[in-house]
Amino acid sequence: MKYAVLTFGCRVNQADSLGFEEELTARGASPADLADADLVVVNTCSVTASADQAARQAIRRVSRINASARVVVTGCYATRRPDELRDLPNVANVVCNDDKPRLLQIALSGLTTATRFADGEGSCGASIEPGVAGRTAFTLRVQTGCSESCAYCVIPTTRGEPRSRPIAEVAREAVRVAAAGFKEIAITGVHLGSYGRDLEPRASLGSLLHALADLGQPDTLFRVSSLEPMDCTSEIVSLVARDPAFAPHFHLPLQHASNRMLRAMRRPYGFEYFRDLVADIRVRMPLAAIGSDVIVGFPGETDDDFEELARYLESSPLTHLHVFPYSPRPGTAAAGMSDPVPGVLVRERGTRLRQISERLSRQFKARQTGVIHRALTIDDGSTVVTGNYLKLRIDPGIVRNEWVQVRVDDVDAKRGTVVAEFASAHGDRQLLPG
Repeated sequence: MKYAVLTFGCRVNQADSLGFEEELTARGASPADLADADLVVVNTCSVTASADQAARQAIRRVSRINASARVVVTGCYATRRPDELRDLPNVANVVCNDDKPRLLQIALSGLTTATRFADGEGSCGASIEPGVAGRTAFTLRVQTGCSESCAYCVIPTTRGEPRSRPIAEVAREAVRVAAAGFKEIAITGVHLGSYGRDLEPRASLGSLLHALADLGQPDTLFRVSSLEPMDCTSEIVSLVARDPAFAPHFHLPLQHASNRMLRAMRRPYGFEYFRDLVADIRVRMPLAAIGSDVIVGFPGETDDDFEELARYLESSPLTHLHVFPYSPRPGTAAAGMSDPVPGVLVRERGTRLRQISERLSRQFKARQTGVIHRALTIDDGSTVVTGNYLKLRIDPGIVRNEWVQVRVDDVDAKRGTVVAEFASAHGDRQLLPG
């Protein structure tokens, strides 16, 4: 059997998709292009209306280029609106998030073993390794579910209550993944900062990160995925700042710089807390990447609210932004709010913030000139990714998934393209001045 997996949305979905791919590979199936796949798994997101639309478009595209493919849809959209997906072409199963552990059992039910895997090119019992499906880093989900009450978010209803994997289980999985050849592991969760609060005995994200650092995997870099600001403790910042096991990279969703809007969004922190947090990170780690999410056009957002957000972002130590135009999600508190922002104005505000994001990114990259980074080769080896999330081009000649040292050589001020000079085949974990 040949398979393809299409993944939309967050790193949690990416981690789930890696699990599907590994299980299929272990059963003897092999990855393929959409046009040749017998089975296509579509792992959906439902954060915005455009995410739903993208999933529907992808399913229709599969049916156009491969009329015989068996399509199985899962993820948050499949959990929230299964009936909207069942009638789409080629869809054989719609699997909700709670049933994801049984996805392949459901997808392959009714097929004989011969039908499933007789024509597969994969080796039964094989495990996933770097390069499969174009991936070099491994995304490790340590937690799922969320009990926060953000006014705009539908995820608590599609992912359920927070559930954490025990520290010992996560540690074993990290060792296994490293032994399979992965040199970067992204630690992720739906509400990652709530890790361990549901365990007995109670644990924390800080205790998990300390356990991972103590594994003694010198060839493995851990990257902490999106973390809510109120969960980014001084303990976590200090650990990432001092321990070379962790990438100097934070992603902290701000959503807005107006306290009035944060209260309307039901975010459990104030703007001043976020501002001081990222300023502290910048002092401790001058070259760290600090990304954020912001929402434009939330109901009731005034010109003054938006200008407050834009002014902060312009002068902030952030390095890149994900800008989300507000999209009402049925069933959320915000969906029933009055005073919507006109669509034209939402688009204008979104464009302006994306322009600010581009400037922040160029400024961050420009500060790297002359710095030597430890970086991991990806794709065909002519591109590397640094711990602080720079993607750099180098001369070909190094294979994928190797640590190298590169010196940032040039930054195209208009395009933001970064070119690096190959320094050596042995990276140390420091960011060194040139």
